Amino acid sequence: MMQPREVDPTDGRVLERNYDYAQRNVRLLAMWYECDVERMLELLAEHDIELSRNDRLEFGSYYRAARRASVQ
Repeated sequence: MMQPREVDPTDGRVLERNYDYAQRNVRLLAMWYECDVERMLELLAEHDIELSRNDRLEFGSYYRAARRASVQ
């Protein structure tokens, strides 16, 4: 019998797909992941997942700072 594969919810591809499922809404995705919005933005930045226009308007400066920190 096949065992179900463990899926890492912080894997870049999984995270991006879930962001799409959450209608590219950071707040909704953070609720699904049961974490705060800042942590969710950090995860998206670490994986270079582009924010939606609305999220960029609201969280763009935090996202850019998290992106710079993840590159260093």
